[in-house]
Formats: sequence, structure tokens, C-alpha cells
Amino acid sequence: MPFIGFSILIQLLCAVHCIRGGRNQMWLMAIIFLSIPGCLAYAFFEILPAYSGRREVRAVSAAAVKKLDPERDLRAARVALDTADTAANRTRLGDALADKGAWPEASLAYAEALARTPGGSDRALQVKLARAELESGRAAAARDILQGLAPSHSPSENDRIALLLARSLDDCGDGEAALRLYADVGERLSGAEAQCRHAALLIRLGRQAEALPLLDETERRARRIDRFERMRDADMYDWAARTLKELRGA
Repeated sequence: MPFIGFSILIQLLCAVHCIRGGRNQMWLMAIIFLSIPGCLAYAFFEILPAYSGRREVRAVSAAAVKKLDPERDLRAARVALDTADTAANRTRLGDALADKGAWPEASLAYAEALARTPGGSDRALQVKLARAELESGRAAAARDILQGLAPSHSPSENDRIALLLARSLDDCGDGEAALRLYADVGERLSGAEAQCRHAALLIRLGRQAEALPLLDETERRARRIDRFERMRDADMYDWAARTLKELRGA
């Protein structure tokens, strides 16, 4: 009985939406005679598209597509590359591999794409290659690429590159230089990554007291932002919460 009542309620809501919105009356027939399947079809084809421009819907839709077909982007990138071996298609393949965490393969794809660009000086591609090198465990190679880049006219891009360089220096063992960069970009970049990496390095250096204010600020940020923004750095925020609890307990 509860299911029947729920079904009728959903049908009524969809029917009202259909009539008020002046939708094709065939939808009304589907809602009435097909019950829940008809309502689901109506929601998918008529209601959802009206909200598809919203960030939350885009995020959920993208996550659903990846869950249902995680190889989709990679397959499409390989097909495009088979059709035309261009720098753009090599980059597309690198992006698909990076999205799956296949960083060594992504690094190779980006390097081959860079070799196909005039002068091998595509800035965005160099940054992608540096990230792939860093994630592949080749921090020194990433550092050399990033240090060779001229400053951008975009302050936010410079900050993102500085964060990658800080990570590279951190992994290369140059802790003091990494700390300075983490502290600098952490004041401007949104999200939790800069603060968390800064705090983690301080903790490794035995400077827990200096890490506490950074973790406190990360916790405050987590309370201020919406849940979709928090999802982007969920691992960082979770690590910060656990580490802050441990340090306070100690």
C-alpha cells in the first residue's frame, strides 16, 4: 500500500508539471498508464534537461557516466588518435589516461603531443606533462619543467603552477623552499590542497605546532563551502580532520 500511494503521488506531480508546462500530451498518457516507468522517462527527458546547466546536475551526471562506463573517454580518445595522430588527440589521450590515474602512460602521451607542437612550447601542455611526471614519481623532471616556465599573465594559473612546483620541491627533499611556496599560494588558492600539503610537510619535519593553525583553517573552510565544492577535495578535508583530531589528542 505505501508503494501504491507513493506511485500515485509521483504520477500526480509529473502530470501537474506536464500540464502546467504545456508539454506534449503523449507524456500525460505515459505518466498515467505506465506509472513509475512513465514518470522516470518524463523526468529524464523533460525535467532533467531544464536543470542540466546547474553545476550540481553536471557533477552528478558526469559521475554517473563514469560509473556506468569508466572506459568511455579513453576509448573515444584512442579512436580519435587512430583517426588523426595530432598533438590535440595525443593530449586528449593523455587527459583520459590521467583521469584514470595511469600517469606514466599519460606522461608519454603528453610528451609526444608536445613534440608535435611548434617549438615544443605549449605552456598548458608543459604543465600537464609536469603534473604527469610528478604523479609518476619523477619529481625532479617535473621541477625542471615548471622552473623553466615564464610567469603567466593569469595570477591564478601562476598559483596553480607554484603549488605543483612546491610539491615537486617537497618530493625532491627541498623542504624549506617547498614550505615557502605552500605558505604563499595557500593564502590565495581555494580548496584544501595547499594547506594540507603544507601541514603534512611541517608534521614530517617535526613542527606539529606550526601545522595546527593550517589544519584549523582547513576545518573552517570545510564548514563554509558547499558540499559539491567539498567533494572536489574530499580526501584532503578528511585527512585534515583526522590529523587535527590526532594532534589535539596528543
